[in-house]
Amino acid sequence: MAGLPVRQDYAPSALRSRAACEKDCRAALRLLAIANALEGMTRAEAVRLAGMERQALHDAILSFNAEGPDGRHNRPWVGRPEQLTSDRQAALKAHILRRPQPERDGVSAWLTCASMSNEPMASPTASGGSCAYSSG
Repeated sequence: MAGLPVRQDYAPSALRSRAACEKDCRAALRLLAIANALEGMTRAEAVRLAGMERQALHDAILSFNAEGPDGRHNRPWVGRPEQLTSDRQAALKAHILRRPQPERDGVSAWLTCASMSNEPMASPTASGGSCAYSSG
């Protein structure tokens, strides 16, 4: 079975010179692996010399075919969506920035569970879901 075809409008030497100027090491390795594949190396040999997996070369060739050498960089990760709405974030920030009052809050300072003892922070579920300070 033939491998994924690579666009032929860039010379392997041009890709190697771009790789030499690249600041992102992974992007440079992608360009080198593509240049190796363009020169006729087997995909296994191209990825071995670049120190990457065959799937990574496949993905790099897909982006190279679509975008050219500029498709060599990683895409930014979107990440997990926000759990709190902007209103709830503002309310939480106001609550944290408000100084505690011992009569109202029962504490004289906001502390995290980890800052209350020298021991590692225990799971909130193990202590009933709240942080309790033990003096000894």
